[in-house]
Formats: sequence, structure tokens, C-alpha cells
Amino acid sequence: MASEPHPQVQALLERLDQMGTPELSTLDPAEARTLFEKLRSGDSSESVGDVTDRTIPGPGGDLPIRVYSPDGERPHPVLVYFHGGGWVVGSIDTHDSVCRHLTNAADCAVVSVDYRLAPEHPFPAATEDAVAAVEWVAENGAEIGVDTDRLAVGGDSAGGNLAAVAALVARDRGGPDIDRQVLIYPATSARDDWPSVAENDEGYLLTRSEMEWFGDQFFESPLDARNPYAFPLQACDHGGLPPATVVTAGFDPLRDEGRAYADALADAGVDVTHRNYDGMIHGFVDMLEDPVELDRAREAIEAIGEDLRESFE
Repeated sequence: MASEPHPQVQALLERLDQMGTPELSTLDPAEARTLFEKLRSGDSSESVGDVTDRTIPGPGGDLPIRVYSPDGERPHPVLVYFHGGGWVVGSIDTHDSVCRHLTNAADCAVVSVDYRLAPEHPFPAATEDAVAAVEWVAENGAEIGVDTDRLAVGGDSAGGNLAAVAALVARDRGGPDIDRQVLIYPATSARDDWPSVAENDEGYLLTRSEMEWFGDQFFESPLDARNPYAFPLQACDHGGLPPATVVTAGFDPLRDEGRAYADALADAGVDVTHRNYDGMIHGFVDMLEDPVELDRAREAIEAIGEDLRESFE
């Protein structure tokens, strides 16, 4: 493992420090969302064939989605994507850029889901929305010009958690069929004693205090966190799940639980591609455009795109 973050990452961390950016855990949820939107939203320079906002039926009412379609003849294969943000912050706007890049890298449609956030909507609201979105796309793909026989799920951080859980639920319910799960530094475990947490508990964008704060907002009871549909590493059986791409980062508190989930899938006979990016930090895959553009983010997106293309073929 690299002894220190990549120089591009170090420059980013220094810039954030100079800006005096507060930790999200020092704010209330509304303030944290405002700050996260300010830091992560903006016009993307990545053009795609078409972008459409709409709603679909969800467990809690209308569920907003954004559909990104590549150029070319429809129907396209489809990736249902869940944004990160600890189940508390983030939106389809904060992850607009990464969805655009994934659309082009994989030559597939991307359905970005604006699931309900905690603490207003604690566990299992986000999980229920994620499952409902995957099922809706599988059953109604013609409405949005996608090929439901070529379906993948993905997400980053808390969104990676939701994607993994959606794949678990699909297996347990007997469908829909999912061709690949793309898990970008996913939250997979309720444990907080992983070595990567101790090594990277502050200074690298996601801190231990923020992880604890996110959990406090999302889970009303410690018992909820023991549910395998809360943290998929706790599932009794990982067999029969879709092939997986698991991305981890060297200076990320979630590194070891992501690796453990990749190992659990592989031990259960699932085809797994695990890529660890040594000098990177939590959130790096989204850093694709000015003013924060990381070379390894583009490398990761291209690799994910190749995995999806192979699965869809």
C-alpha cells in the first residue's frame, strides 16, 4: 500500500483545509446537505445522448429518477445507480457527473435514483426505495428505452451498500436477474474495528466521526444495523449473487470492509473483480472534472465501463 496519498489527492486535501470546510458531523442534516450539494454539484462537461428527469412509484410515494442515455439505437443495457452520502446527504445532482461518465464508459443507460434520506426516513426506507427502483426498471424498461435483459446495479459508498443489498434481495425473491453489481467503496459491515478505520479515521475526506454520525441518523436502533439488508457482509450466504466489481481506496476507512465483501463473494463462488487504488481516498471516483480531476478516477471509470460492457455482452 502507498505510504501517503497520491499528490493529486494531497493537493485536494490541502485546498479543502485552506477553505476551512467543516466535517458533516458538526452540522445538522439540512446544513450538511447544503454543504455537500455546494461541494459536489455543478454543470458537467460530459455530454451524453439524452438526459430525462421523471418519477416512478415508490414505497413512500413518487420516487425521482434521472435517466441518462448514450448515443445510438435503443434499447440500451441499463445500470441502476445509487448515490453516496451516508444515507443522509447526496442526490442525483451531486452524482450527475459520475453518471454521465459511466453512461459513456459502459455505453449503457444509467438510471440514477433519488432515494429517501435519513433521519427523516430512517432504515429501511432507502433500502426499500433501492429495491423498488430496480424492480420498476426491470418491469418497465420499455418506458425509458432500456433492455431489461441487460440489467446491472451500482453505487458508491452508501449507494454501494444499497446496490449490494438490492442484489441480495433480488436473489432472495427470485428476481429480477442482475448481470453485475458495481460496488464502489461500499459500506458492507456494521463493525468499526477494521484496521482501515483506525488507519484512516481522520484527514481523508471520510472520518470516523462522520461514519458514526451517518449511522446515528440512519439507524433508529442498534438492532437495525444487524440486519443483513442493512449491511450485506452479515448475510448468511453470498452464493448465487451477480458477478461483482468492487472498488476500494487505500486511504479510505471503508477499504477493509469492501475487500472483505469481495472475498466473501469470491469464497461463495461469485465472479469478482476487485480493484484497490492505493493512493486514493473515499469519494475519489466522483472526482472527474475541473476543479477536482483525478487521473485515477478516470482510470477507475474506464475499468468499470469495461466490466459492464463484458457483462452486457
